[in-house]
Amino acid sequence: MLHYTVVFLVIALVAALFGFGGIAAGAVGIAKLLFVIFAILTIASFVAGLLRRR
Repeated sequence: MLHYTVVFLVIALVAALFGFGGIAAGAVGIAKLLFVIFAILTIASFVAGLLRRR
């Protein structure tokens, strides 16, 4: 999932470089959403791993 975040961030940077503001804003929005989902799943996995050991 982190891979897709980086891909959309690169797409946003390239689109912004060429002046496509709408596409860049959309790609940044998707990248932010994917990063938040990735962070939540990472934290949940970490907590589940700690609880499983006990």
